[in-house]
Amino acid sequence: METRHIPDPRIMEHKKAGPHLTKDEHVGFNGRLAVFITSSVSTMWCAYIFAAIALISLPAAIRGGTAPLVSWVAQTFLQLVLLSVIMVGQKVAAAASDKQALQTYKDTEALLTIQDEVHRLIKINNELTREIHSSVIKK
Repeated sequence: METRHIPDPRIMEHKKAGPHLTKDEHVGFNGRLAVFITSSVSTMWCAYIFAAIALISLPAAIRGGTAPLVSWVAQTFLQLVLLSVIMVGQKVAAAASDKQALQTYKDTEALLTIQDEVHRLIKINNELTREIHSSVIKK
């Protein structure tokens, strides 16, 4: 009686590939350069520096009146500072997404292993049932 079980090839493929994370998307020179620049700009320290740079032109905007002041707020301060703050938020969200992807990967790997074991046990059970059935019929 042959009870040798051959696991589904997808299980080994799944273990070999690992989870697909955000860092896996940075391909080629342009991708690495974009990630480097994004990583540099997406820090709160960069937001503070941008705020300081924007504040340099604030006195001139105040002297210019309402329109230049509104323009300074909208075009200078908000764009410079919010750019980095939004990027920091995206970085945090990507890290959370990667953690979720890793957990989903681990859960899937566990389920595939359990499913494979159940499949193996069903094969053994079927073979034993056939053996019992043939023994009972022969008697």
